[in-house]
This record gives sequence, structure tokens and C-alpha cells, in this order.
Amino acid sequence: MSNLNISNFIWNIADDVLRDVYVRGKYRDVILPMTVIRRLDAVLEPTKDAVLSMKARLDKAGVANQHAALCQASGEAFYNTSQFRLRDLAARARRQQLKADFEAYLDGFSPNVQEVLDKFKFRNQIPTLIEADVLGFLIEKFLDPSVNLSPKPVLHTDGTVRLPGLDNHSMGTIFEELIRRFNEENNEEAGEHFTPRDVVELMAYLIFMPIADDIQSGTYLVYDGACGTGGMLTVAEETLVKLATDHGKEVSVHLYGQESQPETFAISKADLILKGEGVEAENMRFGSTLSSDAFPSREFDFMLSNPPYGKSWKTDLERMGGKKDLRDPRFVIEHGGDPEYSLITRSSDGQMVFLANLLSKMKSASPLGSRIAEVHNGSSLFTGDAGSGESNVRRWVIENDWLEAIIALPLNIFYNTGIATYIWVLSNRKSESRRGKVQLIDATSWFKPLRKNLGKKNCELAPDDIIRICEAFLQSKEDETSKIFPNEAFGYWKVTVERPLRLKVELTDARLRAFRKACAEAGEQDVVRAVESMAEVSGPGPHMDFNAFMAEVEDAASDLGVRMTAKRQKLLMSALGQKDASAEPVIRKASKPKAGADAGHGALYGSYHMTVGGKAAVVEYEPDTELRDTEQVPFLEDGGIEAFFRREVLPHASDAWIDESKTVIGYEISFTRHFYKPQPLRTLDEIEADIRALEKETEGLLEDVLVGGH
Repeated sequence: MSNLNISNFIWNIADDVLRDVYVRGKYRDVILPMTVIRRLDAVLEPTKDAVLSMKARLDKAGVANQHAALCQASGEAFYNTSQFRLRDLAARARRQQLKADFEAYLDGFSPNVQEVLDKFKFRNQIPTLIEADVLGFLIEKFLDPSVNLSPKPVLHTDGTVRLPGLDNHSMGTIFEELIRRFNEENNEEAGEHFTPRDVVELMAYLIFMPIADDIQSGTYLVYDGACGTGGMLTVAEETLVKLATDHGKEVSVHLYGQESQPETFAISKADLILKGEGVEAENMRFGSTLSSDAFPSREFDFMLSNPPYGKSWKTDLERMGGKKDLRDPRFVIEHGGDPEYSLITRSSDGQMVFLANLLSKMKSASPLGSRIAEVHNGSSLFTGDAGSGESNVRRWVIENDWLEAIIALPLNIFYNTGIATYIWVLSNRKSESRRGKVQLIDATSWFKPLRKNLGKKNCELAPDDIIRICEAFLQSKEDETSKIFPNEAFGYWKVTVERPLRLKVELTDARLRAFRKACAEAGEQDVVRAVESMAEVSGPGPHMDFNAFMAEVEDAASDLGVRMTAKRQKLLMSALGQKDASAEPVIRKASKPKAGADAGHGALYGSYHMTVGGKAAVVEYEPDTELRDTEQVPFLEDGGIEAFFRREVLPHASDAWIDESKTVIGYEISFTRHFYKPQPLRTLDEIEADIRALEKETEGLLEDVLVGGH
């Protein structure tokens, strides 16, 4: 039976048994835990008697710590010491007896399974199921002999396979399909994006294949900071073990994961327990990876993840002290000479913060270092201005030369979203041929359509598509679908371009009345006397040089014994100055020129050499904030910032300069720019043919309208 058929089978149980007891969106509260319970129960059935016998002997001997012995008896990493199997409970007729026996059955599971049941909060549903008298029917449906929910196959009497087992990722696919249906019934979004097996297999190959020949016998740690149902980890483990075996090596793989959604955490832990990896299951941790990192001091050899994208992490940010007070060393680091270089992104989307979390856990001392594959949507490529958290993450990654490649996946490859998605491949041990470079692969057209959509997923990566992508990555050659760029191709300077403030002053009666009012409100009536005294000498203007006007006011103020403070000067500028493009620039500061200073170079950065009051001076103009602009100058710009400025800015604004103190470094990656294929223009003959066809279609239409109007 296919995964889709099993999903339909379980959905039909919900519809048959829970209708009129729960609204459809709440079916999940019962169906998901019951599916896990039946999965666990099916595995334990063959050794049930052995476990009960061992339990009795241990109790008789007064042994307190029984876990290891009971696991040995069950042959698994878990057990159930109650007197019941699910089959025994299906025959219970009386409601209260069934309730007591079912609760005893749940209580009989080992402690590691109890955590799974607690995260599902399944015990809270038992009173409702008993009251509606449907628990017995529910158990009976899950015992259908035509369906196998166990990871182990069901055999015929002759030993041949009657029903294949369900591995971890297949079970995860079924859970995802069920959750999607439940949420659709409730008009909700799933919120998370379960990663299809085809994408997971590609990610595993991308991190393992480049170092397949270098894998040595030993222990390797694999981590997923948004592990969901754990499928990505188990597929990675299978791939690594197979590659090592093919190369004659023996490896021990330890899995680590963290998940914040209780249901999916419970599923991931249950499946590791089912695989017989009880110790490994303890490495599955519940809680938020961002605000409550379960592995703060761990470093991992391989990391794979599909973090939530487009999802707010505001709650996590607040738990960590908010953007201003956050000091987590994963997200506030030292880089580029900045001891508090921030990787904190907008609170509306935390996917790049998840990437920073993985990067903080890279091994630096091992020969292979760490390799990472993470899924992102398009915003991680370009969202965020220079100096923002998103841009800073990109800069940190690329300037450390960790980014090997980004692969653009086909649209509609995921179950819950049809948007563009990308796999980022990173390593802190790049091969010699990849150093200083980034490969972009456009795999958007490499897929096979599905015969039937699975949610929004309408295509898949067939084995040959996966091979094609891996070969393009491993060969690292350029063609129309694979392009290689130097790291610097993605960097730019964000330059702030200033223009001088140009003010004129007209001392008309109306302007003076407004000035007197402003001075009265500011408590600076003495300035009025100085301005009026100056106006008597120099007239009402217009005064097109604000600097000369200020000098005259200061002279008049001195004669009157009025001191022109900085506050009073600002009052003159704001209350009397009027912007005029033909006025002289307002000087903010004048200083003595330095010996050997390049006047031409200085002018680009707002330092102008001129004569002021008969003396040589270097002046800086007051910038006009309304004329302020920014330009992005690529790192690969021939001649750098100055050449760009002379070519692109000065011909259009000869009085502009660069405020060097505001120059910020940014990074962005544009797939569209590098892989854009323009549509060929239509020929004139084709356009003419269309016009003539339209004329023919509309011939007589106007006449018909006019005649009809009469």
C-alpha cells in the first residue's frame, strides 16, 4: 500500500469514527497519537509475553532499575509492561472498563515513550472518546490487517513479505499529508514546510558526495536545528553509512535534533525509539532552537535543515532580550573589525538566524570540518539592506569563504508552498578549486511531474534529476545552468551621496514677523535685535550667500553685545533660511588645510579647498537631507567607489560628495540577473498580422453600435 493510500486509510478512520465527536480540524489531536501508538504496539506484539515474564521476575527479585532488562526482553529501545496489547482492548465492551484498561495500557509504556505521549497531550482526549463511546471502534479500525504501520514488514507464513514496513521518512510523509488535510479543514496553514524525501536525498548527497573519498572509519555527528519529524536526519544517516560502506569504512553516526512543535517532536522521537536507537532518541530535544539552544557547546560534522521561512521569530527575540540587548554569541559576533557584528534579522522572518545557528556549530579542528545543506526561500538571497542582519549573515558567510553553492529548486516541489526555494551548500573546508568562488545552479527545470498533486507539490526530483544536479555541483563547470562567480561579485558598498544645503534669506515684513514669533517661542528675543540691526545696514535682500549673511548678523550682534550661540545660529537657519538652488552652499565647518592634501580627492568626500576671509581654508558644507541619496557600488567596479562616483554621479550633480562615514558593506545574490533569459521580440510581420486580424474582427462593429443606438 502506497503512502498516499495509507494516508487515505487513516483519514477515513478519522471521518468514520470521529465525525460528530470532533470538528475536522481537531481530528489530529486523536489520529496522530493513535497512529504512533499503533506503530509502537505493532513492533512490541511479538515479544509481549517475554516482557511480561521479565517484568514479573524483576519485581520478584526487587530490582529497581529495570529499563535495560525490559528493553532486552522486548528487543527494542522501549517496552510496555501493561497486561494489554491493543488487540486485547478492542474487545472491551463496557466504557468505564475500557477507559481504565486503555489508561493502564498507556501507563505501561517505558519512560521514553511517555514523553512522546505527553507532547501529544493524548490522555486529555480519552474522556471525550469514552463519553462518545468511540474509543473501541477507533482501536479496532487501527488494527485492520490490510495496513502495516510498523517499520518492520509483515510476513506470510512462508517468510515472504506480505506488507512492507514503513520507514521513518515514509511515516513522516504520511503525517505531513494528514496534518495538511486537518489544517485545510480548519482553514489554517501548516506553518512549517515538511521536506519531501526527494529533496532530502539531494541535500544528503550534496553534503556527503564531495568528501566521499575522504570519509574515515569513526564517529560522525549529524544535526538538524529544525528537525520536524526527523526524516532529514535518518536519510542523512542512511546515506552516510552507505557511502562509508561502499568505500570500505565503518562509521558510527549519532543524530541530534531540536524541534519546537510538540506533535512533530513526538513523532521524531517515537521513530528513533522505534529504530532501536533509544540513546539517539535522547538527542532529540524539545524547545526553540533560537531562544533555547539544546546543544550550545556541541559542534557537528554534518548539518541539514529546512527552517521555517517567512515566519516570525519575535517571541524568541523577546525571550533573548530584544534586538538591543541580545548578546547570544551565535548571533552577535566579531567580524570585519566590529566586535558587535549583528546577525539579528527582522523579527518577521528567522530563516537566516537558523543558518547562523548552524554556522556557530561548525567544527574547526577536524580534517573534514563541517558541511551544511539548508533550504531557504528567495528572500535569503537579497532581502535586507547593507548593514542589516540578513546582509550581514551573507557577508559573514561569503567573506569567510564558506558558501560553496546555491541550487535553485523547481517550483511546487514542497507540499505546503509553491514559492521558489533554494538549497545553500556550505563548508569550512572548501576544496582548493572552490576557494574564493560560489557556484549558482539553476535546477528549476529538472523535475518529473506527479500524476496527482500532493498538496501544492506537483513535481518531484527523480533519481536522474538528483544525479544531474549532483554532477553539475561536483564537476563545478560553467554552462547555461551553472555559473561560477568570485566571492566579490556579490559584495557592494552602499555609498551615501550628499548635496549642499543652499539657503537664501529675504528680510521682508512677513518673514520678519514669522522670525520674531519663532524667537519668542524659543526665548531668544536678543537675536531679533541683531537681525533687524543688520537689515538696516544691508537691506532686506535677497541675500543669496547664507554664510555672508551670518557673518553680518554676527557683526551686528557683537556691536549690540549679543553672543551668537550655536542654538541661535540654528534658529536663524531654520526660521529665516529658504532653500534656493541658485544660492551659495551653507558652510558647516572651515579649517586650515593640511600640507600635501589632495584637493581633488578631498572634494569627493566633502572637503573643499577655497579662500575664506582672504585665507586658504578647507570647508565642509552643510548637507541638504532632502537631496541625500544612496548608490550601490559593486566590489568589482573598475576603479572602485571614486571611479563610479565620477562617472555616475558628478555629471548629474557636480556639487555632490560622498559621506565616507556612512559607507556600509552589503551582500546580495541575484539568480534572476544571472539566469535571466529574455523573450525574443516578435517580428514586424507577426505584429502586422495580428493588427490586421483584429481589424477584420472589429470591421463593422462601430456601425452596428451606432445603428443599434438608434
